[in-house]
Amino acid sequence: MAAKALVVYLLTAFSLAVASVYFVNNYSHGGYAEPVLSSNFNGVGHSYGSDAKVWPELKFGWRVVLATVIGFLGSACGTVGGVGGGGIFVPMLTLIVGFDTKSAAAISKCMIMGAAASSVWYNLRVPHPCREVPIIDYDLALLFQPMLMLGITIGVSLSVVFPYWLITVLIIILFMGTSSRSFTKAIEMWKEETVLKKAIAEKHTFANSRGELLIDTEYEPLIPKEEKTKLQILKGNLNLKRILVLLLVWVCFLLLQVIKNGTTNCSTLYWVLNLLQFPVALGVFGYECVRLYKKSKKRRISGSTDLICEAAIEWTGTNLAFCALCGILGGTVGGLLGSGGGFILGPLLLEIGVMPQVASSTATFVMMFSSSLSVVEFYLLQRFPMPYALYLMAVSILAGFWGQYFIRKLITILRRGSLIVFILSGVIFASALTMGVVGIEKSIRMINNHEFMGFLDFCSSQ
Repeated sequence: MAAKALVVYLLTAFSLAVASVYFVNNYSHGGYAEPVLSSNFNGVGHSYGSDAKVWPELKFGWRVVLATVIGFLGSACGTVGGVGGGGIFVPMLTLIVGFDTKSAAAISKCMIMGAAASSVWYNLRVPHPCREVPIIDYDLALLFQPMLMLGITIGVSLSVVFPYWLITVLIIILFMGTSSRSFTKAIEMWKEETVLKKAIAEKHTFANSRGELLIDTEYEPLIPKEEKTKLQILKGNLNLKRILVLLLVWVCFLLLQVIKNGTTNCSTLYWVLNLLQFPVALGVFGYECVRLYKKSKKRRISGSTDLICEAAIEWTGTNLAFCALCGILGGTVGGLLGSGGGFILGPLLLEIGVMPQVASSTATFVMMFSSSLSVVEFYLLQRFPMPYALYLMAVSILAGFWGQYFIRKLITILRRGSLIVFILSGVIFASALTMGVVGIEKSIRMINNHEFMGFLDFCSSQ
């Protein structure tokens, strides 16, 4: 499976990048490297390091106008692709508006949350394109969300330890790998859709009993298909039981994070609260794994060809373990880079056979929970100015709704769901360029200033 090859590529490249820290730190100090996990480092090199807080005043000008345009387009395309757009927002907020890195990451989460929430609301009012099931796959959401949130916690912790240049390398490795694979997937889907459209065109072109050529002839069924109202579609797309379970997981993680923020770093209570997140995530994930495994086994025994959920794979122990690995990896990368887990979750859902419309809706739904958790935590820590956050969130809410509206209309007209995958690939590639260029520039500056290039001390660098 191409998804497994992509994960192997990411794990191998990440391992080599982390191992190279020792060489780079040694080289940058002429063979006299400072001890790894040095506690006297001031934290300048860390991705959300101890940059001085810079909050520009919200006033009309070219910077605000340009940020509004980029924010609108990034939110519209990011939510359609199911990746959020954090890789575009953070460089925009630092380079154009002038925020410090930490505040930019916090405002970026606000924008992602706003766009995701409006997209979810729009998707709840849209029927599934092929089946009489919700357009959001709650089984997959419940499978990936706990591991994704657990991975985000791990990633945030690693972002304190990893040097800035290493995070830049990881950004480039991840985004180039996922964007290239998504682009290849989009081309494959485009070709399949072309073949299907030709087959439909040939089917609709035939001769009648008198030998007359008929093109695109359609006959009304004897029993007309019942048109559903918006309210009926909304009710059909809601699964209150699953949503309540997801909310419970969200609340548990939020309470643990809030209580942890009030404790002393690296104290006994701090580590206990960190470790308590594992049973919460693993418990929900394990429940969903057992449920999917039993249903899949029952289906195989009965010989049924119906899908257990939208994913076109067998839910064996190996595949479930693979999904757990991908969930943790996606969350870890999202927490490490401050971009959310959609950059892995979106392409992964496509790889396991989920159709683009459902993959986009499900990834955005999961992203709404993870981003809102970060926003509440950042708000309690006073990490972002409310005027800018509210303004850009409002822009993202409008963009998320109208982006979904126009792209869904375009897909209906052209009959090409691959457009979503092309947008997904484009957003990831644009994020690779923006975050990569900014990261390389800052890393070169650090090298010229002979700054520390190794791992930082976790307890003293926060």
